[in-house]
Amino acid sequence: MKLAQENSTNLKDQWNYLVKELTQQFSEGDVLNLDGIIYLIGVQELGQGKRLFKKDEKVNLMHVAICKLLEPYGYYEFDFFDKDGWPHYKILTDLPSLKPGEQTVLMKEAIVNYFEGLGFFK
Repeated sequence: MKLAQENSTNLKDQWNYLVKELTQQFSEGDVLNLDGIIYLIGVQELGQGKRLFKKDEKVNLMHVAICKLLEPYGYYEFDFFDKDGWPHYKILTDLPSLKPGEQTVLMKEAIVNYFEGLGFFK
């Protein structure tokens, strides 16, 4: 149980640091929330730089980010880039039924892992 608490505390500390840093870099005063960070990851994964996105593109960016974030967990696998450069993923296994709080923890953990992979916390 102690290890779970340590991991939980470490995740919380890393999450808070990540939110603070990303808010300073990408927000104009408002603290970035989970959805805002997922959106930023989608923009990063699309790789087309900063530009204006239509409403449906914003939804697609969120989807791309979620697929990328959950890929290491075995839920999705990268499939291909379409003619417009958008990444597409295929579902490998359905997500388990999670309570909203559990979904949030999973996404925060996946986001922290994503940024760890980029060397963000060094």
